[in-house]
Amino acid sequence: MKKLCLILTVFIFSQSFAQKTEFLKIRKYRVNDLDEKLKETSGLSLLNGKLYTFNDSGNTPELFEIDKKSGEIINTIKINGKNTDWEALTNDGNNFYIGDFGNNGGTRKHLEIYKVPFENDLLKGDSIKLISFEYPEQKEFVPRYMQTDFDAEAMIYLDGKLHLFTKEWGAKSTTHYIIDPEISDKQKARKTEVYKTGFVVTDAAYFNKKLYLVGYTKKTEVFLDVFNETEPGVFFKEAPRHYYLGSSLSVSQIEGIAADETGIYISGEKFHSPLGGAKQSLFFIPKDKLKD
Repeated sequence: MKKLCLILTVFIFSQSFAQKTEFLKIRKYRVNDLDEKLKETSGLSLLNGKLYTFNDSGNTPELFEIDKKSGEIINTIKINGKNTDWEALTNDGNNFYIGDFGNNGGTRKHLEIYKVPFENDLLKGDSIKLISFEYPEQKEFVPRYMQTDFDAEAMIYLDGKLHLFTKEWGAKSTTHYIIDPEISDKQKARKTEVYKTGFVVTDAAYFNKKLYLVGYTKKTEVFLDVFNETEPGVFFKEAPRHYYLGSSLSVSQIEGIAADETGIYISGEKFHSPLGGAKQSLFFIPKDKLKD
């Protein structure tokens, strides 16, 4: 009887998983390995048809333009700043916004975003602005490594504001915060909505009224959620399309996503574990492979 109950439980779980999750194995959409210089790539952004990325905590403060068809580095752009823990990259068409707000331990009190003017493939280094913020809901800053809900690695620019999506290790949710890039003083991020993803969100992209969130679980499962923008700047009123993309063991640790009219680009940093690993990689999924 117990065995029958177990079989029924597994069957019901698998049926539920199949009904809620669509399978989009990105391994077959792999473009190439990324250069060894990008083994800790974190974040992607498309500006004027060109694809950019950078490395995360402790690495040099540089942006890399990479070839969309080969993943090779085309150009390296030095930033006059410090890479404490760069995790997210977006732009407004004229400026890059670099999210230096990685906070896996939950102890950081100085969360910052670099606003970097960028025109004609050149930085305006003398005009870099620092945007500082805090989470008003965070009252304690005791170390809770990979347990804190006040971490973030995902950011988009929309309607004159920066929209952050948290990486909640404990709750396995994401909270949508809004930051005003025109405020010079330290500001409180404004909480707007929450969604239970079931995975930690590692990057975000926005295109044509759709929000794309990627991330993974501790079991190395990689997921993509695609939300419709139901109202200006509101995404979580409807359930998203939920895609299973594969395992980090075969597709790397997914840390970046960017979208345009052709499809979505996804990048992952080098991943290794006792069970195996994968090299840093770039993927491209054509638009017709994603359902509307």
